[in-house]
Amino acid sequence: MNRIKALREDRDLSQAQVAKVIKTTQQQYSKIETGKADISSEKLVLLSRFYKVSVDYILGLKDKP
Repeated sequence: MNRIKALREDRDLSQAQVAKVIKTTQQQYSKIETGKADISSEKLVLLSRFYKVSVDYILGLKDKP
């Protein structure tokens, strides 16, 4: 999930800060960011709203946020 990491880093946020937004732990968020764990659709929508980008953008289906 390279885009999730890029979105976080572009905003100078820590994994712990984003994890809190999507109601998970920093450890679980790290696994999501590195592709070691899947992200639920609920958490994907939360990220989309938080970053104000489409789910399709996060998933890599579109190049424009």
